[in-house]
Amino acid sequence: MKDSDPIVFVVDDDASVRDAVSRLIASVGLRVETFGTTREFLSSQRPEAPACLVLDVRLPDVSGLELQRDLAAANVHLPIIFITGHADVPMTVRAMKAGAVEFLTKPFRGQELIDAIQDAIAKDRVAWNERAQMAQLRSRYDSLTPREKEVLQLVAAGLLNKQIGAELGASELTIKTHRGRVMEKMGAESLADLVRMSERLNPTGTKYK
Repeated sequence: MKDSDPIVFVVDDDASVRDAVSRLIASVGLRVETFGTTREFLSSQRPEAPACLVLDVRLPDVSGLELQRDLAAANVHLPIIFITGHADVPMTVRAMKAGAVEFLTKPFRGQELIDAIQDAIAKDRVAWNERAQMAQLRSRYDSLTPREKEVLQLVAAGLLNKQIGAELGASELTIKTHRGRVMEKMGAESLADLVRMSERLNPTGTKYK
Protein backbone atom coordinates (compact mmCIF):
# COMPACT_ATOMS: atom_id res chain seq x y z
CA MET A 1 0.00 0.00 0.00
CA LYS A 2 1.05 3.59 -0.62
CA ASP A 3 1.69 6.05 2.23
CA SER A 4 -1.22 8.17 0.95
CA ASP A 5 -3.70 5.25 1.13
CA PRO A 6 -6.44 5.69 3.76
CA ILE A 7 -5.66 4.43 7.24
CA VAL A 8 -7.80 3.53 10.24
CA PHE A 9 -6.47 4.04 13.76
CA VAL A 10 -7.96 1.87 16.50
CA VAL A 11 -7.58 2.78 20.19
CA ASP A 12 -8.98 0.20 22.63
CA ASP A 13 -7.47 -1.23 25.83
CA ASP A 14 -8.97 -4.68 25.16
CA ALA A 15 -6.47 -6.67 23.08
CA SER A 16 -9.15 -9.09 21.82
CA VAL A 17 -11.26 -6.18 20.56
CA ARG A 18 -8.24 -4.57 18.89
CA ASP A 19 -7.39 -7.82 17.12
CA ALA A 20 -10.96 -8.48 15.98
CA VAL A 21 -11.49 -4.92 14.73
CA SER A 22 -8.07 -4.90 13.04
CA ARG A 23 -8.82 -8.13 11.15
CA LEU A 24 -12.23 -6.79 10.11
CA ILE A 25 -10.78 -3.54 8.76
CA ALA A 26 -7.92 -5.32 6.97
CA SER A 27 -10.44 -7.68 5.35
CA VAL A 28 -11.84 -4.79 3.28
CA GLY A 29 -8.38 -3.70 2.15
CA LEU A 30 -7.77 -0.79 4.49
CA ARG A 31 -4.59 -0.05 6.40
CA VAL A 32 -4.99 -0.24 10.16
CA GLU A 33 -2.87 0.64 13.20
CA THR A 34 -3.91 -0.30 16.74
CA PHE A 35 -3.10 1.21 20.15
CA GLY A 36 -3.92 0.17 23.71
CA THR A 37 -3.96 3.68 25.17
CA THR A 38 -4.50 7.26 24.03
CA ARG A 39 -0.91 8.00 25.06
CA GLU A 40 0.40 5.41 22.59
CA PHE A 41 -1.76 6.90 19.86
CA LEU A 42 -0.68 10.49 20.55
CA SER A 43 3.01 9.57 20.57
CA SER A 44 2.80 7.73 17.24
CA GLN A 45 3.82 9.13 13.85
CA ARG A 46 0.63 9.50 11.82
CA PRO A 47 1.10 9.44 8.02
CA GLU A 48 -0.26 12.20 5.82
CA ALA A 49 -3.28 10.39 4.42
CA PRO A 50 -7.08 10.33 4.72
CA ALA A 51 -7.87 8.61 8.01
CA CYS A 52 -10.33 8.01 10.80
CA LEU A 53 -10.15 6.97 14.43
CA VAL A 54 -12.06 4.05 15.96
CA LEU A 55 -12.01 4.98 19.62
CA ASP A 56 -13.14 3.22 22.80
CA VAL A 57 -14.90 5.58 25.20
CA ARG A 58 -13.52 4.10 28.41
CA LEU A 59 -9.72 3.87 28.46
CA PRO A 60 -7.22 3.47 31.32
CA ASP A 61 -5.48 6.82 30.85
CA VAL A 62 -7.33 9.57 28.98
CA SER A 63 -10.93 8.76 28.07
CA GLY A 64 -12.10 8.72 24.48
CA LEU A 65 -14.25 11.80 25.03
CA GLU A 66 -11.29 13.66 26.54
CA LEU A 67 -9.12 12.67 23.59
CA GLN A 68 -11.80 13.95 21.22
CA ARG A 69 -11.74 17.28 23.05
CA ASP A 70 -7.92 17.45 23.09
CA LEU A 71 -7.64 16.69 19.37
CA ALA A 72 -10.14 19.44 18.56
CA ALA A 73 -8.22 21.89 20.77
CA ALA A 74 -5.01 20.96 18.91
CA ASN A 75 -6.76 21.59 15.58
CA VAL A 76 -6.44 17.91 14.61
CA HIS A 77 -9.53 17.16 12.56
CA LEU A 78 -9.78 13.39 12.53
CA PRO A 79 -13.22 11.77 12.09
CA ILE A 80 -14.00 9.66 15.16
CA ILE A 81 -16.15 6.54 15.50
CA PHE A 82 -16.77 5.74 19.14
CA ILE A 83 -17.26 2.18 20.35
CA THR A 84 -18.30 1.32 23.89
CA GLY A 85 -19.83 -1.40 26.00
CA HIS A 86 -21.49 1.07 28.34
CA ALA A 87 -23.24 3.81 26.38
CA ASP A 88 -25.69 6.26 27.85
CA VAL A 89 -27.71 9.00 26.19
CA PRO A 90 -25.79 12.02 27.59
CA MET A 91 -22.47 10.45 26.58
CA THR A 92 -23.72 9.73 23.06
CA VAL A 93 -25.16 13.21 22.64
CA ARG A 94 -21.94 14.81 23.88
CA ALA A 95 -19.81 12.80 21.46
CA MET A 96 -22.05 13.48 18.45
CA LYS A 97 -22.32 17.19 19.22
CA ALA A 98 -18.52 17.33 19.32
CA GLY A 99 -18.41 15.93 15.79
CA ALA A 100 -18.25 12.15 16.13
CA VAL A 101 -19.21 10.32 12.94
CA GLU A 102 -20.86 7.38 14.75
CA PHE A 103 -21.37 5.91 18.22
CA LEU A 104 -21.57 2.11 18.29
CA THR A 105 -22.45 0.03 21.33
CA LYS A 106 -20.73 -3.36 21.74
CA PRO A 107 -21.56 -5.87 20.48
CA PHE A 108 -22.13 -4.32 17.06
CA ARG A 109 -22.30 -5.88 13.61
CA GLY A 110 -19.09 -5.78 11.62
CA GLN A 111 -20.87 -4.18 8.67
CA GLU A 112 -22.04 -1.32 10.90
CA LEU A 113 -18.44 -0.50 11.74
CA ILE A 114 -17.23 -0.85 8.15
CA ASP A 115 -20.02 1.42 6.89
CA ALA A 116 -19.14 4.03 9.52
CA ILE A 117 -15.44 3.79 8.64
CA GLN A 118 -16.10 4.19 4.91
CA ASP A 119 -18.27 7.24 5.63
CA ALA A 120 -15.62 8.76 7.91
CA ILE A 121 -12.80 8.20 5.42
CA ALA A 122 -14.87 9.67 2.57
CA LYS A 123 -15.40 12.82 4.65
CA ASP A 124 -11.75 13.03 5.64
CA ARG A 125 -10.59 12.49 2.06
CA VAL A 126 -12.48 15.65 1.04
CA ALA A 127 -11.00 17.56 4.00
CA TRP A 128 -7.52 16.11 3.37
CA ASN A 129 -7.58 17.18 -0.28
CA GLU A 130 -8.71 20.65 0.78
CA ARG A 131 -5.86 20.90 3.29
CA ALA A 132 -3.35 19.76 0.65
CA GLN A 133 -4.64 22.36 -1.83
CA MET A 134 -4.48 25.09 0.80
CA ALA A 135 -0.93 24.11 1.75
CA GLN A 136 0.09 24.34 -1.91
CA LEU A 137 -1.68 27.68 -2.29
CA ARG A 138 -0.01 29.03 0.85
CA SER A 139 3.38 27.84 -0.42
CA ARG A 140 2.85 29.70 -3.69
CA TYR A 141 1.80 32.81 -1.81
CA ASP A 142 4.89 32.61 0.42
CA SER A 143 7.06 32.62 -2.73
CA LEU A 144 5.87 36.16 -3.56
CA THR A 145 8.01 39.16 -2.68
CA PRO A 146 6.56 41.73 -0.24
CA ARG A 147 5.76 44.06 -3.14
CA GLU A 148 4.11 41.25 -5.13
CA LYS A 149 1.93 40.47 -2.10
CA GLU A 150 0.84 44.12 -2.00
CA VAL A 151 0.02 44.01 -5.70
CA LEU A 152 -1.97 40.79 -5.25
CA GLN A 153 -4.08 42.31 -2.49
CA LEU A 154 -4.82 45.45 -4.51
CA VAL A 155 -5.60 43.46 -7.67
CA ALA A 156 -7.99 41.31 -5.65
CA ALA A 157 -9.60 44.50 -4.32
CA GLY A 158 -10.47 45.44 -7.90
CA LEU A 159 -7.92 48.20 -8.56
CA LEU A 160 -6.53 48.77 -12.04
CA ASN A 161 -2.78 48.82 -12.72
CA LYS A 162 -2.77 52.63 -12.85
CA GLN A 163 -4.59 52.85 -9.51
CA ILE A 164 -2.26 50.33 -7.93
CA GLY A 165 0.72 52.29 -9.21
CA ALA A 166 -0.63 55.47 -7.60
CA GLU A 167 -1.25 53.57 -4.35
CA LEU A 168 2.27 52.10 -4.25
CA GLY A 169 4.19 54.96 -5.86
CA ALA A 170 5.24 52.94 -8.90
CA SER A 171 4.75 53.24 -12.64
CA GLU A 172 1.93 51.45 -14.41
CA LEU A 173 4.51 49.42 -16.36
CA THR A 174 6.20 48.30 -13.15
CA ILE A 175 2.85 47.23 -11.70
CA LYS A 176 2.05 45.33 -14.89
CA THR A 177 5.35 43.45 -14.52
CA HIS A 178 4.65 42.65 -10.86
CA ARG A 179 1.15 41.51 -11.74
CA GLY A 180 2.47 39.14 -14.39
CA ARG A 181 4.90 37.62 -11.91
CA VAL A 182 2.14 37.21 -9.35
CA MET A 183 -0.03 35.41 -11.91
CA GLU A 184 2.87 33.12 -12.83
CA LYS A 185 3.96 32.31 -9.27
CA MET A 186 0.41 31.69 -8.08
CA GLY A 187 -0.37 29.51 -11.10
CA ALA A 188 -3.42 31.64 -11.94
CA GLU A 189 -4.87 31.22 -15.42
CA SER A 190 -6.98 34.38 -15.28
CA LEU A 191 -7.74 37.42 -13.15
CA ALA A 192 -10.85 35.69 -11.82
CA ASP A 193 -8.72 32.69 -10.87
CA LEU A 194 -6.29 34.96 -9.01
CA VAL A 195 -9.13 36.68 -7.14
CA ARG A 196 -10.53 33.30 -6.05
CA MET A 197 -7.10 32.30 -4.76
CA SER A 198 -6.84 35.53 -2.81
CA GLU A 199 -10.27 34.96 -1.27
CA ARG A 200 -9.29 31.45 -0.17
CA LEU A 201 -6.12 32.79 1.43
CA ASN A 202 -7.98 35.64 3.08
CA PRO A 203 -11.70 34.80 3.43
CA THR A 204 -12.36 37.65 5.88
CA GLY A 205 -11.12 40.31 3.51
CA THR A 206 -8.77 41.78 6.11
CA LYS A 207 -5.20 42.73 5.37
CA TYR A 208 -2.98 39.67 5.41
CA LYS A 209 0.74 39.03 5.50
